[in-house]
Amino acid sequence: MEMNRRTFIQAGVAAGAVAGLFPSEAQEAGSKKRQLKKAIMYSTIGVGKGVEEKFAAAKEAGFEGVEPMSHLDQQEVLESAKKHGLVLPSVCCSTHWAKPVSDINPVVRADGVEGLKQALRDAKAYGSTSVLFVPAVVSKQVSYVDAYTRSQAEIRKAIPLAEELGVKIAIENVWNKFLLSPLEAARYVDEFKSEAVGWHFDIGNVIKDGWPEQWIHILGKRIQKLHIKEFSRAKMDKSGPYAGFQIDFLEGDNDWPAVMKALDAIGYQGWGIAEQGGGNSAEGLKNLTTRMDKIFAM
Repeated sequence: MEMNRRTFIQAGVAAGAVAGLFPSEAQEAGSKKRQLKKAIMYSTIGVGKGVEEKFAAAKEAGFEGVEPMSHLDQQEVLESAKKHGLVLPSVCCSTHWAKPVSDINPVVRADGVEGLKQALRDAKAYGSTSVLFVPAVVSKQVSYVDAYTRSQAEIRKAIPLAEELGVKIAIENVWNKFLLSPLEAARYVDEFKSEAVGWHFDIGNVIKDGWPEQWIHILGKRIQKLHIKEFSRAKMDKSGPYAGFQIDFLEGDNDWPAVMKALDAIGYQGWGIAEQGGGNSAEGLKNLTTRMDKIFAM
């Protein structure tokens, strides 16, 4: 007999890691109208030379918020956000690539944990509710198993601070050869057994190997924030994987209506943060917000 998706999940995944992943049909039918707010990742703003000028450009383009990097001058960030009426919903940890907590060197791992802790402190100062964090990088030197166990052990060292501050550590799916399926991603988060650990879902990063709407249904309430990003499989096939990101919103392979329906099904209400090329001019930034409006209305 063919198993339905709910039976398969409950039978096939260890320790109930994905129990309750899928919303009921009643929930899907009764979803409220989505409320998505527009923000932009700080490093995506190609206009301006510093925090104040970049925040001004984001506000002028129509963004309601900015996701700053960690380890910036807190006072400058706060003053600029207040001046331009911007919310800072999330902080991106600036150390997780250079000092991954999965590294073979314990000194590097310790530095990575301290970087995460500083990002949490920055988030608290800004009124942000989560920190975007890349948990591990798998390589020839760092095995998948070691990346899994090391990263969990190191992240656990930051959980008490996250719980104290009321800021969530939001794991992001990136091209780090790690947590390659939504089932594994859900299990990884659940194994921390802490409400302080969730997920920062990057929509464009999964299109190379999957479908964002499927990830959304599985990750469900674990999703704290969204990165809004487009991707073209045709460009990837022609010019290499990273060329796939060189595409405007609505011109790639995202099935945005399906993505929005999936967000409605899990009851997501919150921030959609652009991490998209094209923001190197005032006109480019405005184009991003205009297209995001169209996506969010689908």
